[in-house]
Amino acid sequence: MNLFNNFLFIALPYIAIVTFVVGSVQRYRATGFKVSSLSSQFLEGKKLFFGSMLFHWGILVVFMGHLVTFLFPTATLAWNSNPVRLIVLEVLAFTFGLSLLIGLTGLFLRRISNPRIQTVTSRMDLATELLILAQVVLGCWIALGYRWGASWFASDLSPYLWSIMKLNPQIEAVNAMPPVIKAHIVGAFIIIGVIPFTRLMHFLVAPFHYIGRPYQLVMWTWDRKRVRDSMTVWTEHRPKNN
Repeated sequence: MNLFNNFLFIALPYIAIVTFVVGSVQRYRATGFKVSSLSSQFLEGKKLFFGSMLFHWGILVVFMGHLVTFLFPTATLAWNSNPVRLIVLEVLAFTFGLSLLIGLTGLFLRRISNPRIQTVTSRMDLATELLILAQVVLGCWIALGYRWGASWFASDLSPYLWSIMKLNPQIEAVNAMPPVIKAHIVGAFIIIGVIPFTRLMHFLVAPFHYIGRPYQLVMWTWDRKRVRDSMTVWTEHRPKNN
């Protein structure tokens, strides 16, 4: 059992991290321009809109909650020392987790029920959505069955994750946790490891540089008014500025 736990909580994290880093770099270098979410909005938009909105807002808030607790465990515990703040945090986290679950379920049903979407769906797409869906179900299960997760995450899981980052794994606290929490941790590392081989890769190449990029300048070298004037006599020759 100890050997199995060592693999899950020591070896697997490093395998996932190395695969993520090396695989992402290699894929971007080899097929950088093909890295995208391969949107199917032009095939069907209504179900995609509602499912995508719930999914993306849910996963953004849930991910940021996990990240902040991991990076600032002491501040998180100080915040949670007030019962009202802790309850508000728990309710918000579960609400967005439920939003994530509903949105992802809608997107998965859309993908398997719409014939047009099925034509652009691969087995990896289905496997990825099922993997994330299982991870979200486990997360909601933990939120309901093992309350005050923000506090025990900060006091137990955050030190474990930092020990992984420091190359000195300390898994005693993780070994003592219930199976559902262990499964949730393992699922997180598996998702990290498969990112370079899935559409999830697209979040790494989001065009954040557009935020600080100067405005695009459009230069005209012809008389725009004369060329675009509706009274201009039509000719079979194409206008020079088209």
